[in-house]
Formats: sequence, structure tokens, C-alpha cells
Amino acid sequence: MKSNPSHLRELDLSRNELKNTGVNHLCDVLKDSCCKLERLRLRYCYMTDEHCSAVTLALKSNPSHLRELNLSGNRLGDSGVKNLSDLLKKRQCHLEKLDLSKCSVTYEQGLILTSALKSNPSHLRELDLSENQIKNTGMSQLCDVLKDPHCKLERLRINCCYMSDEGCSAVTSALKSNPSYLRELNLGWNQLGDSGVKNLSDLLMNTQFKLEILALCNCMITDKECLILTSALISNPLYLRELKLSGNQLGDSGVENLGLLLSSSQCKMEKLHLCECSITEKQCFILTSALKSNPSHLRELKLSGNQIKNEGMNHLCELLKDSHCKLEKLRSVTFTL
Repeated sequence: MKSNPSHLRELDLSRNELKNTGVNHLCDVLKDSCCKLERLRLRYCYMTDEHCSAVTLALKSNPSHLRELNLSGNRLGDSGVKNLSDLLKKRQCHLEKLDLSKCSVTYEQGLILTSALKSNPSHLRELDLSENQIKNTGMSQLCDVLKDPHCKLERLRINCCYMSDEGCSAVTSALKSNPSYLRELNLGWNQLGDSGVKNLSDLLMNTQFKLEILALCNCMITDKECLILTSALISNPLYLRELKLSGNQLGDSGVENLGLLLSSSQCKMEKLHLCECSITEKQCFILTSALKSNPSHLRELKLSGNQIKNEGMNHLCELLKDSHCKLEKLRSVTFTL
């Protein structure tokens, strides 16, 4: 590649052990002014702080062509974060997709990265910071990015970032001020809390908000909070295609509202994940009845970890028999005969 770098546009070396020599050669390619690489994926390459620092430093010297960078599963370290932040600040940087999931990013490093994004927010379309210990404090600068009218982020994944209700409330409040562009939101494995649920519900009811994927798995959502969320979804059902609520307590009222959403002729839900939601026989009947009245869009249904039992399975079988049902994936249904 070093001898002929000008044509390559996409390079994926994921799940290989590059080591020092491989990283050094890669950096020589990235620094070459003839290199016009647009997509670089180095997922789980066993890269240390030193390696990540070298790669991000190389990218700083030739930033204008890169559109996608995936460093997930590697350890960025302070120097890697610093170099990457310098890259993000450059006006020549037009990065559209940035994946730093599982990069051992601390909340201090999260502040540095999101501060850099504040200075150049208009190009980024997809940001994944999942499974980093960014916490509430590290999210404060990200909230400023989300509020910026120049920010046109379409996909935001911040699941498992150790946020309490304070952090989730701040993020959802920030999104309320700039709702037009976001299409995917993953807040799973964080604690939403009453204020986070309230802000998110306000956002979901906004007709400017055209969210397609909402993932809230294991967010400690209570029956009452689920009722608020599903009520909001009913008021604006046109765009949502994927809803992931696994690991939360839906409750009777939440299930009834979810049934109303699924039975709406405006609802075009394709994926529904409700694993380990303590769904009862009665609730299963409500859900499957709703799906029977509007069966043509759903492609994937996850109900594992619920004691659905015989009657619930009978209702589900009736749905599957329907000639309009186009379900492709029915996963790990746990039931007791």
C-alpha cells in the first residue's frame, strides 16, 4: 500500500493483531499526501495506547479525505484521545462516522473528545461511544454539541456509559432543542429516571422528530414510566421501525399502550424486542391481538425470558398462521408447557 496509496478508499483490518511493525507501516500510508482513504476500520486490533496514539497522530497530518473511523475495542489512552481531538477540531476534517465503543474512554477523556466535536459539529452523522465510563460529567460537552443548530447527528449510541438519571435527563433535554436529524438513539443500560423519561417523551411527541430506532434495554424503566413513553409513541407513530425495551417492567398499562401503537394503521414497526419484561399471559394476548390487526410490517420479534405458557403460545401461533404475517425472526421464546 505504501508503494501505491492513491486509489484505496476503504481499509478494514479488524480483529487482526497489528503490533508495532504493522502499526508503523499503516501510519506511513496514512501520512502520505497521496493517500485518500475514506473509511478506516481497526476494530479489536489489540492496539495499545501507544498504537492508537500513532494512528491518530498520522491521521492528523492528512485529514481531508477520511469519512469513517472505527477504533472500537482498542485502548485509546490519553495521547490517542488528544490526537483524535486535534483531528476532529481541524476544519479540513469532514468525518461522518466515528465509532469508539469499548475504547476504555474515561469521563475526562470524554470531555476532551466532545469538546473537540463542539468546535466542528456540522459533518458528523454517526457517533458511537458505547461501553465507555463517560458518566454524567463526561456527557456535559456532548449535550452542548447536540444543542448546536449546526449539529446534524443522525445516529447516537451511548449505551452502557454508566449514566444515572441526571446524565440521561441532560442528553434527552439537549436533543429536544435540535430534534430534526436524529434517526437512531441507543440509551440502553443507563438509568433514565423520571426526568429522562419525561424529556424523551416530549421529544417523541414532537412531529419534527423522525426517530426510526429507539433502544432502551435495561434502563430501569418502571411501569409508570413505560406508560408515559408508550403514550408518547402513540402520538407520533409514523417513523419508528425498531423498538427495544428488553429488561424493563412494562406493566399492564404499558403493554396496553404498546398494543394500541402496534395496532395503529400508521405503525410500521419492523423489529420489537421485549425480552425479560415479565410479560404475562394476559399481556401476551394483548400484544399478539394488536399484531394480528396490523401484521404485515413486523419482521423480528424477541420475547425470550417471559413466562408466556400455553395460552400465550396459542395466541402467538394464531399470529404466525396469518397469511399477512411476514415475520422472519422469532427468537428464543421461553415458555412453560
